[in-house]
Amino acid sequence: MTATSEKPIIIIGAGMAGLTCANYLHRAGRPVLVLEAADAVGGRVRTDVTPEGFRLDRGFQVLLTRYPEVQRLMDYGALNLKPFRQGAIIRLPNGEQTTLLNPLRQPTAALTALASAVGTLPDKLRVVSLARHVAQHTPQELLNRPDLNATDTLRFLHHYGWSEQMITNFFRPFFGGVFLDRGLSTAANFFEFVFQQFAEGEAVVPALGMQQIPEQLAARLPAGTVRLNTPVEAIDGTTVRLWTDQTLEAAAVVVAVDGEAARKLLPGQPAAEAGWNQTTCTYFAAPAALPSRHDRLLRLNAAPDALAHNVAFPAEVSADYAPAGQRLVSVSTHGEHGLREAALTAKLRQELAAWFGAEANSWQHLRSYTLPQALPAYPAGQPAHQPLCLTDHLYRCGDYTAYPSLNAAMQTGREVAEQLLAN
Repeated sequence: MTATSEKPIIIIGAGMAGLTCANYLHRAGRPVLVLEAADAVGGRVRTDVTPEGFRLDRGFQVLLTRYPEVQRLMDYGALNLKPFRQGAIIRLPNGEQTTLLNPLRQPTAALTALASAVGTLPDKLRVVSLARHVAQHTPQELLNRPDLNATDTLRFLHHYGWSEQMITNFFRPFFGGVFLDRGLSTAANFFEFVFQQFAEGEAVVPALGMQQIPEQLAARLPAGTVRLNTPVEAIDGTTVRLWTDQTLEAAAVVVAVDGEAARKLLPGQPAAEAGWNQTTCTYFAAPAALPSRHDRLLRLNAAPDALAHNVAFPAEVSADYAPAGQRLVSVSTHGEHGLREAALTAKLRQELAAWFGAEANSWQHLRSYTLPQALPAYPAGQPAHQPLCLTDHLYRCGDYTAYPSLNAAMQTGREVAEQLLAN
């Protein structure tokens, strides 16, 4: 064994991509050091616990159980996953509400779905048709379709034959929430992939919050492998310089931070993403029973001028999200709204009172998370795969190099590990 091979592979960033890469390298017996600038692992997958005992994910997030990379690596049992019910209650532009359950996974809901005012009968039959189509392909086959990568989701929906009613009442609020893009400019190959994941799997959260996912990966690494509060200032070949001016020597360097931070560490490398989609997540505490009656369904708002785009009640999915006797309300506002926190909260209260009743005015505002870099944008025409190997000893990974999802972060982390192990 040479001296170089005894040096650790240094991974910059302890988000899902970096931790996945570290896990595969550690399994293969390679020494690894993970440097993280923040005070905890997770990157964009973080959960805060308030003094009162509320668990607040930084932005409304769910885990899709059929994600291939998640199935490869995660221990579902240890995460104690809690599922949302498959479907949604949709507030239509006229203020009326309708329930749409997934008849593909809940056959008894078929009649309810057919009777829903979300769209026409042919619209709903097209949903079944698309579900059958995506079931015939692997996730990677769907992502690799160049014809769909070249068109956006909105054009795809029109071409498939869905009515404006169905697009407005269902696809914009639901998939617009998934993409953080209510304009549906996201590439259609990613739409088919996500459609497949929802059609065939469940949307869940770990009982103790989304940060349990990266923490599970970090716990599998030897003690001392992950160094928190350790920002990296620069990379020079295989030398990593920390903000303290300390330098570390590596066998290879993996940059596993987001696209914005990667540009700063990798000057001269081409930008690998087309920008960011933004969201604001506002949390309220409700002392009384909620109007949801523990149905575990997501609420979608189809009104085009709304600020409360979707509403969830996380503690009704996992009781650990709120202290005893309290309820938790998560309200998502996608895109730029130009409002300060107080003004946004006041407008949300008005919308929530009109939606759920006057008791919403008494809900206590807990915290707001404005996330300008919540998810990499993935417009039509952007390649599904960017180069991961930059030089013989320098690599990058993260969802910005592929497509915007936790699955992509883990996939690129695994692929970088495989490339390193093959050398």
